[in-house]
Amino acid sequence: MSSVLDSVNKRTKLVGENRLELLLFRVHGKQKYGINVFKVKEVLQCPKLTSLPGSSPIIRGVAHIRTGTIPILDMSLATGNGPLPDLANSFVIITEYNGKTQGFLVAGVDKIINTNWESIHSPPKGTGQEHYLTAVTEFEDALIEIIDVEKILSEVSPVNEVVSDGIVSDSMRQDAALRRVLIVDDSRIARKQVTRCLENIGVEVVALDDGLQAWQHLQGIIESGERLQDRYMMLISDIEMPEMDGYTLVTKIRSDPAMANFHVVLHSSLSGVFNKAMVEKVGANDFIAKFDPDVLAEQVVGQLKNHE
Repeated sequence: MSSVLDSVNKRTKLVGENRLELLLFRVHGKQKYGINVFKVKEVLQCPKLTSLPGSSPIIRGVAHIRTGTIPILDMSLATGNGPLPDLANSFVIITEYNGKTQGFLVAGVDKIINTNWESIHSPPKGTGQEHYLTAVTEFEDALIEIIDVEKILSEVSPVNEVVSDGIVSDSMRQDAALRRVLIVDDSRIARKQVTRCLENIGVEVVALDDGLQAWQHLQGIIESGERLQDRYMMLISDIEMPEMDGYTLVTKIRSDPAMANFHVVLHSSLSGVFNKAMVEKVGANDFIAKFDPDVLAEQVVGQLKNHE
């Protein structure tokens, strides 16, 4: 299985070109799911698991891998199905989200496919509010479902959304009430987390689902004759999104003279030095890793001070 990921580090050229690669896997039956290769650190046969008393039932145990111990989440249980029955013949996808490492137990791992964000679409309407999908695509005439991992992780280990005392002063909150922030994220749970954090500061929040929606929205503002800075204090955008990723969105914003000075922060569970380099390449003002309410609040407070 290591051969599947041998060339992952050579694939960075895809990022910033509205392209991505998905590692396909199965949880139960023939349905295939996808996960961005950049979230994947390793794929291995399911190792021996040690139970973790008091943990969420979704966590089948912990595995001692190399120099660390990481939790192993049953992807079948996490998406509302029964537990995977055959651990010995299952696989674990080791991933990094929001600066933390965890493994996802799956029935099988298939292949890596090269695609583009334009072919990744939001889940069909009518899927319901409690579904675990963040996007869908097609490959070889089959539907590939992309799971909202942030929703799963938030249910297993809820994140703090409250801004610490002292970061936002009372006078700053009064000023914040006059400001509006645009956020873009394909994960429903991530949108809620960011919205709650920013509303705690006092700003008004407008939330959109993907980069294409955001680009069309911003274009509409410009075409109406309004300055972006008069409508929004800043944009906080996810990177991985259907239709148009965050890197492409920022590139388009910077290429339009009417939007070129708009303050844009990329906010993603994709972490590491690589993203810092991409921030400079596409021209974003900053990058912050998900999800720390204080760090997010400090970004907004900084912009509030600039607008005093």
